[in-house]
Amino acid sequence: MKTLVYLGVFSTFSGAYAWGAVGHEAIGYIAMQFLSPKTLSFVQTSLGADYNESLGVAGPWADTVRSEAAYSWSAPFHFVDAEGCQDDPPTSCSVMENRDCPETCVLTAIANYTTRLIQTSLSDMQRQEALKFLDHFIGDITQPLHVEALELGGNDIDVTCNRSNTNLHAVNTGMIARLLGDNYSNSVITWANALVERIQTGTFNSAAVSSWISCSSTTTPATIQDDISTLLASENELESGAVIPLACPLAWAVDSNQFDCSYVFNFQTGTDLCTSGYYTGAVPIVRFLFESAKQDELMFSRLKLKLQRVVIVWRRG
Repeated sequence: MKTLVYLGVFSTFSGAYAWGAVGHEAIGYIAMQFLSPKTLSFVQTSLGADYNESLGVAGPWADTVRSEAAYSWSAPFHFVDAEGCQDDPPTSCSVMENRDCPETCVLTAIANYTTRLIQTSLSDMQRQEALKFLDHFIGDITQPLHVEALELGGNDIDVTCNRSNTNLHAVNTGMIARLLGDNYSNSVITWANALVERIQTGTFNSAAVSSWISCSSTTTPATIQDDISTLLASENELESGAVIPLACPLAWAVDSNQFDCSYVFNFQTGTDLCTSGYYTGAVPIVRFLFESAKQDELMFSRLKLKLQRVVIVWRRG
């Protein structure tokens, strides 16, 4: 019996860490509500009491351990450095796996840990580690500055957020804090539940969900099911420990990278990005996803779209 979990999740920016702990927790809490009974049982058993049997609690783990000597090797797995003449935001944006990921990056990490998760020859602890990495890296890949090399993914761009000096990559933490404080009683679970309700009641854009599942950004259209079928058909390679390339991670990276051109790097120097139009211009989109407000601002529409980009497919065969 083989078990496969595949998660598709969400996007924006944070200092060296994609969404910060709160963002990765939200991804996990949303994911938990879309698991089939068998999948839920596996996840709860795998994570156990240490993580309250929840992908939400486990979500930030990969960021927590990356600074430890024992896990220092995992640092390059959190991002892919899009660069070159075809990627020069905000003028042009592009992600190419053969150009931007010559050895290891978040694209290969997702493929690796998806592969390891379904290897029943591995120990329970090794598969739990794979689940936690996968839970986290799909959040990373949908964060625009984790798929961009310019100024070290924004880390070398000084900005102000909530009257504090920080860098562009870290702004997301302040924005999420304000969003939760203004709208969700500072509760990540309340935020996640609101997003889940929109999905379950059909008020969210079903066409957007379909495009996430179809991996429409790839040159040769693929689907999550195609990636699953590829893995399930590669039994010999899996047992040998080979990493099976997947199509959807690249599509999600391309999708996220486009926001580096359309929004992320388009701000006025000297303004407070968490209190100025950079934030407030996106608030109507946030409210639209909950209260049918405007749809014309992009950054927080992307934030919310990606929070709802929780597609978990589990198959036993």
